[in-house]
Amino acid sequence: MVIIGFDPGTAIMGYGIIESSGKGEKPVVLDFGCILTPSSDHPGDRLKTIYQETGILIKKHKPDIIAIESLFFFKNMKTVMPVSQAKGVALLAAAQKNVPTFEFTPLQVKMTITGYGKASKQQMQSMIKELVDLSAFDVKKMGRKKDDAFDALGVALCGLFQSMATF
Repeated sequence: MVIIGFDPGTAIMGYGIIESSGKGEKPVVLDFGCILTPSSDHPGDRLKTIYQETGILIKKHKPDIIAIESLFFFKNMKTVMPVSQAKGVALLAAAQKNVPTFEFTPLQVKMTITGYGKASKQQMQSMIKELVDLSAFDVKKMGRKKDDAFDALGVALCGLFQSMATF
């Protein structure tokens, strides 16, 4: 089973793609990283880029499901609309390819991965490294973008665990 997880954002949209045999083995990370859009681009052009890039990932990896982080509570109202729009274009790309989607709040992701809803980014990343096979990647070279990519891996893992309970 192949799962794509998305951590939506207009400047940086994290993605994580995992594959699980479902036989008690660690899921393998097929790809993870970020879709980047320049702040100088018009908002419509940024969404177009996100839509195109998510479509490319879906076409390339042919996921069985897509998991995406949903907005549950947002402190900054200026940020909530663009993030919602980025989430929307990813959902559109999934719907056009008839890929089932699951949505998870940040709290659900943290609870699923660490058992603690207020886990730090470092705690999340440490646990994700335990749960998946990242041997094909040099995480240290990713820089700041690794936070968004790891968030997306956490969302993908939630999708995996949810699908195991559902299918």
